[in-house]
Amino acid sequence: MQTPTVPDLIKAPAGEKLVLIAHATGFQIYVCRPDAEGNPAWTLKAPEAQLFDQGNPDEQGNYIGKHFGGPTWQHKDGSEITGRMAAKVDAPETGAIPWLLINVTDHSGSGVLSGVTTIQRINTVGGLPPASGCIASNIGAESKSSYAADYYFYAKP
Repeated sequence: MQTPTVPDLIKAPAGEKLVLIAHATGFQIYVCRPDAEGNPAWTLKAPEAQLFDQGNPDEQGNYIGKHFGGPTWQHKDGSEITGRMAAKVDAPETGAIPWLLINVTDHSGSGVLSGVTTIQRINTVGGLPPASGCIASNIGAESKSSYAADYYFYAKP
């Protein structure tokens, strides 16, 4: 597996080893809520996506898990991680959600994700909130925005 070429801000920490690449397809779910100033705005509620192996030639394209609120990544082997955004850069593709560097904050289960410490979300397509439709009379409404992305999972050696 080869590490991707990404902006310095979202590079994995030196010494970490790439252990898994997953392609995600699904939705970014937004909810219409008041923002800090009390104005209605679309706010990310949670991702909802399936993960497919992209790095192992024997498993290429096979379903390996899911990505959901937390944000959480759950592998079919029972291992699960939760993370927090550490850095982000604008996606090179117009109309796509940002590329991220995510620090893993919690682990459970035992498996391929057990040792993961850092995740990159790159090669994003779509996933942005609606451009309109969030108004005072619509508070609480949800909208699903289709997206795809590649997730690169790293662990300390």
